Amino acid sequence: MLLLWSRDVEDGILETCRDLGIAFVAYSPLGRGFLTGAIPNREALDANDWRRDNPRFSDEALAKNARFVELIRDIAARKGATEAQVALAWVLAQGEDIFTIPGTRRIERLKENLGAWKVQ
Repeated sequence: MLLLWSRDVEDGILETCRDLGIAFVAYSPLGRGFLTGAIPNREALDANDWRRDNPRFSDEALAKNARFVELIRDIAARKGATEAQVALAWVLAQGEDIFTIPGTRRIERLKENLGAWKVQ
């Protein structure tokens, strides 16, 4: 995972990939939806949503990370972009050898995600 929310691959993994000439695929670059601003609290998740069992989506974690989403929201407003586009653009800006897999179920979200290429 390489995203604004989880940067552990920067501790040697990316360097190793680059040394070996291997591209890196960042999965879940939208933080399982969290970085889009669509999950302000656990109540925003369906009762049977698997994220309710993920520690990153505990009430405490969501409250602590709310400031981070606000920062992304502020940057998005200045750029005329969405939170998702900012998060994806950040990952893409980390190098030409890094690719993303933003999951989506709706065509409008796919179109939104593609707009990340325009965000500087």
